[in-house]
Amino acid sequence: VQLVESGGGLVQAGGSLRLSCVASGSTFRFSVIGWHRQAPGNQREMVASISNFGRINYVDSVKGRFTISRDNAKNTVFLQMNSLKPEDTAVYYCRDYSTNSWGQGTQVTVSS
Repeated sequence: VQLVESGGGLVQAGGSLRLSCVASGSTFRFSVIGWHRQAPGNQREMVASISNFGRINYVDSVKGRFTISRDNAKNTVFLQMNSLKPEDTAVYYCRDYSTNSWGQGTQVTVSS
């Protein structure tokens, strides 16, 4: 499975970004997919995940601001990020839990 993220960039605090993760392979629709992030000097943390049945989990720090969704017909998972804060600055990675596959990451930078 190959995962390719896109949608990162530079945004001011309070702004929004939408990340996309496109997966190859036919098993995507059966997989739990997650978004993780890693800031310099920090450990990688799970931000949000969505199961093949649509069960969703968020880390407390993004609840009410981030929304994860998936389009199985397009093998794509999205992360809508609103009300962004400088502490959201990190490289964001897509992960397929079923195969333990990771994307290459996309940089999100939020300026104050």
